[in-house]
Amino acid sequence: MDDLNALAEEHLTAARASAHGRSAHLLIQEPPLRQTVIALTSGSALDEHNAPPAASLLVLRGTVRLTAGSGDAELPAGTLHPIPQERHGLLALQDAVVLLTAVND
Repeated sequence: MDDLNALAEEHLTAARASAHGRSAHLLIQEPPLRQTVIALTSGSALDEHNAPPAASLLVLRGTVRLTAGSGDAELPAGTLHPIPQERHGLLALQDAVVLLTAVND
């Protein structure tokens, strides 16, 4: 069993040391399910990309902005939010850690 708080701290430390301001850890990969811990420093982003068939984002630390053509959503720690079925991106408004859960065909 993985400790999400320990992983969050580990990857936030790694993101702060990274030139790109991010770090990720694939937690579970049991097709079709995939869960990834992603840490982003304030101002760092995941550029716009396609959505998997089904996905959600759980904000473990900090605040992020999920950007999409249908509208942006500001998500503070503790928020669970569905990923829209369209191209989207993610911007860290503060140092942040999220758990991305995705189901792929």
